[in-house]
Amino acid sequence: MLAQADELNSQGDEFGDNSALRSAIERYRALLDQQPRARVSLDWAKIQTSLGNAYRMLGERENTTALLEQSVLTFREALQEQTRERVPLDWARTQASLGYALWRIGERSQWREANTTLEEAVLAFRAALQEQTREHVPLDWARTQTSLGTALWAIGELNGDSARLEEAVLIFREALVESTRERAPLDWARTQNNLGNALRVLGTLHGDAARLEEAVLALRAAQQELTRDRAPLRWAGSQLSLGIALFLIGKGEIGTARLEEAVASYRDTLKEYTRERVPLYWASVEKNFGEALSELGSRERGTARLEEAVTAFHEALTEFTPEREPFTGNWLSIQNLMGATLSTLAARENNTARLKEAVAAYRAVLNENARARGQAPLDCAMDIGPEGVSLRLQAELSGVLRVASQALAQITAAFESCRDAKSPKANYYKAQLSSARALVKRLRKA
Repeated sequence: MLAQADELNSQGDEFGDNSALRSAIERYRALLDQQPRARVSLDWAKIQTSLGNAYRMLGERENTTALLEQSVLTFREALQEQTRERVPLDWARTQASLGYALWRIGERSQWREANTTLEEAVLAFRAALQEQTREHVPLDWARTQTSLGTALWAIGELNGDSARLEEAVLIFREALVESTRERAPLDWARTQNNLGNALRVLGTLHGDAARLEEAVLALRAAQQELTRDRAPLRWAGSQLSLGIALFLIGKGEIGTARLEEAVASYRDTLKEYTRERVPLYWASVEKNFGEALSELGSRERGTARLEEAVTAFHEALTEFTPEREPFTGNWLSIQNLMGATLSTLAARENNTARLKEAVAAYRAVLNENARARGQAPLDCAMDIGPEGVSLRLQAELSGVLRVASQALAQITAAFESCRDAKSPKANYYKAQLSSARALVKRLRKA
């Protein structure tokens, strides 16, 4: 029965089979009744750890953190029996599993809670490494090193902390000395993938194109072993990371080749990251896919790419909603991207209806920011009003209709917000609105 549960667990992990994971959970629970804590405490603890890993894997794919939190509780219970003095290596493995679950929860939390949870994950990984030494168990050491690096990378990305990101890169490179492709191909690929992610964030933080190119090389290397047939969900995760890195490079280049590669990566990712299987990951891909399409569309004639981008943003918004508080940042980001894309469509088509849709997207941002801060919508006109004025000035200098149209949509939303609240700022934005309209009209004629 235990062997069957373990096989189902592996099936669920490697092939993204959620039903197999649920079956594994059922069997582990039944086994806990057969192996009670009072009679065989260490066997009970091992089953608890396996159960916690199954909870964690399934929880990664669902749109709540309930199962991830359950996995943390399960690992903590197991550690009451798997003490360091009693079974040092089992204690270390469960500490590493606990750290991984905490990392996943931190990944989905708001800033303050995320930092606290991710730091807890770092402590758990460092604790595990006290027993999982490089000399004693080199491959376990390398796996936990990679997990530690991943938590440090997440903290570095969250806080824009270069030191944590550089530490993560160093840790990944050290892990690759033991986790070689010949010795542990999937571990090697996972570490290459995480190295690529840390390099991508560092490259973005410092505007360093060389780091971004390094990231692409590491991510492509990972996919030599993380193939779709062998590990479909891990392959999809690597495709997503590759798409993001290619998009960031392409955004800074005059040509569109890298942007086209990014779009292709996102399309491939969506073949495995489906809404039914991993709803939040699917929504994240749709968001990134839409952003890449919008950037390409803004550089091309026609509206097909822009229309496809708007569709992708609408898809993403079915999972990223304001009600799901941890994901408000994604919701706001998508609404802003939607507003910019619709503004470009409005300019290209001379379409008033599209401009109204863009204004609605920006007003949604204002209202949600106000709700989150406990303020009136008026108080949050500051979020997009000044940006709209800045874009208008940019359009004056550059003569780019797309930028002028985006400025018009943002200033309109700010003006309506102030007008509704009868604020003195309404007169200021009314004047800005008049200038933006005149600019758009002039550029259209040109």
